[in-house]
Formats: sequence, structure tokens, C-alpha cells
Amino acid sequence: MAAPLLLKVAAAQYPIGQPASLGAWEAKIAAWVEEGVATGADLLVFPEYAAIEQAAALGRDVYNDLTTTLERVAALAEARVALHAALAKKHGVHILVGSGPAKHPDGRFVNAAQLVTPSGKVGVQEKLIMTPFEHNWGVTAGGPLRVFETALGKLSVLICYDSEFPLLARAAVEAGADAILVPSCTERVSGYHRVRTGSQARALENTIVTVQSPTVGDAPWSPAVDFNVGAAGVYVPPEHGVSDTGVLAEGALNAAQWVYAAADLAALRRLRTSGEMRNFGDWPAQPGAEPLRHTVEAVSLV
Repeated sequence: MAAPLLLKVAAAQYPIGQPASLGAWEAKIAAWVEEGVATGADLLVFPEYAAIEQAAALGRDVYNDLTTTLERVAALAEARVALHAALAKKHGVHILVGSGPAKHPDGRFVNAAQLVTPSGKVGVQEKLIMTPFEHNWGVTAGGPLRVFETALGKLSVLICYDSEFPLLARAAVEAGADAILVPSCTERVSGYHRVRTGSQARALENTIVTVQSPTVGDAPWSPAVDFNVGAAGVYVPPEHGVSDTGVLAEGALNAAQWVYAAADLAALRRLRTSGEMRNFGDWPAQPGAEPLRHTVEAVSLV
């Protein structure tokens, strides 16, 4: 398959609400997908822990208890992915489903995001490195790191905190990733800027595009996602002819909106050998740098 030239992507600044029913939640997701499609994007990215919004529809006994929230929202994962897959097919787009808890056969919970294609194929990426809150909540490290071959290019997903660790992104890019999607959920401005900084740094180091999608707004009903701060962004290395700032698009802090950009993947590939700087190619010059491609699992969604 020929390498795609352009990635048209929209990242959600998704507001955590309090839907009264699962039907109301489904209608909200459908409306958001329609709005995302209207931007002209081929890929829609929803944020980390967007799935926790479903707990609101299950009643106070569920959403007031963190453990029960994990159990009940994890039980909805199959239906949640099926909804997004149906919307992807209807609109002819790829969708990164907002992440949520998934329960492994051994009983442990992970934080998983699913990438669905218009043809119905599904790829799953679990968060690799847990935050202190997740450790306390009982969410455990998942894996492996994957690169998904799609009609849009090779995509990888680093969920929130994972974006702050450069070797993960490097491994994905060595395995062929053209873009890294960064769904995030942060409760403070400082947390948002950590993930934003990580996303921009990973774009710079690897001469790729990164896409951050955050939750926004207050949800005082939920002890899990009660405060949400962020802005979506599409980032590339600051290079003449691509972007002087490295910011292709960025939303207004805490606004509920889609943020769209078209990233020139062909130009980014050329920059690896002809750019002002050669960060991608010069990576091995660092002391201790070792090949990492073998740590990544390749998954075809074509």
C-alpha cells in the first residue's frame, strides 16, 4: 500500500457531562462524531477516560464509588466500541474511541483505547505507565505498545502519561508510526501542559505529527473525572516549510470543540533526511541509544 501523503485529523476537546441515560450518552457521541466529520477529518480522536461519562447514566451508587465505576464501565466496553464502529462505518472515518477501563481475564483493570476503522476493524492500545491516581484506583499497566497499519497511515497511541516518556514514542516510530495519538485527561493546567509538552517533544524528536485530545469541564458528580483542563492540539517539529511554531492547530483552553488540521506526512518523511535539523536520524548519537523496534507489536487494520 502506498504511503499516505496527508493526515486530516480532528481532536476533540470533549466535555464530561452527566447523561441521564445510556441512550442520552449515545446520542451525544453520535452528535459529536457528526460535528467532527463536518471538519473534513478522516480521523477523529476522543480523549482519555471519556468513557467514564457513562457511569453518570448508571446511577449514584455506581458513579460515587471508584471500584464500582471500573466494574460497570468496563462491562460496557464491547457496546461502547460497537457504537463507535457503527458511526465510523456510517461516516467513512477512523475513530479513536475515548479510553476507559477494560477488565482482563485475571481480574485486573487496564486503561484501554480502541481504534476503529470504517470497515469495522478494531485495534486496542492499553496504557503502559500508570499515574499515582491510577495506582490508587486499581488500574494497572497494560501493553504491549502497538503500531496500527491503516488506510490513513501507521498510527500509534500513547495515552496521556505515556506521552511523557520518549522511548515509547521512539519505539513506535522505529516500528513505522507516522503519527502518535495522545488522548489525555488532566485535572490541572499544569497537567495539561505536561502532556502538551510531551506531545510537542515527541513530534520534535521523531519528525512526526502528534495529536492531543483532552477532556474538559467540571464533573463534580464523579470522583474519577471531577476536574478536566486542557486544549486539543496537532503538533509537528518546528521546521521551515512545515510550521515555524510546531503548532498546526490548537484549541481554546477548556472550550468544548473540535480542533482540525491536515498534516503533510510526505513532507515530514522528507524532513528526516533534509530538514534544518535531523533529530530523527541523529537519535542514535545519544549515549545509550539502542534500537527499540522489537518492543512494538505491528497490527494491520487495513
